[in-house]
Amino acid sequence: QVQLVESGGGLVQHGGSLRLSCAASGFTAGWYLMSWYRQAPGRERELVARFSSGGGSTDYADSVKGRFIISRDNAKNTVYLQMNSLKPEDTAVYYCNAGGTSGYWGQGTQVTVSS
Repeated sequence: QVQLVESGGGLVQHGGSLRLSCAASGFTAGWYLMSWYRQAPGRERELVARFSSGGGSTDYADSVKGRFIISRDNAKNTVYLQMNSLKPEDTAVYYCNAGGTSGYWGQGTQVTVSS
């Protein structure tokens, strides 16, 4: 059974950092397009960062470039999102995704950045 379990969210002050984790089970994450999305209240879900399938390249939303880093540990079948210099506008539920928008989703983890 495929599962994605996010963790690491929480409340942080403006300028702070958090690291989100996405533990995958039931498949090999290294073979899939792995991404982080987020959804803020009243807004559509948006792509934040992703690995290409095979993990050879990464892409970031313009709003997080230079502040967020996506990484992976294939031995642990886990994908991470290091978030630095957090801003109030980064407040959202963050979701891990495998295989694109028609693929698999985690349950989400709340990130709240206070001003």
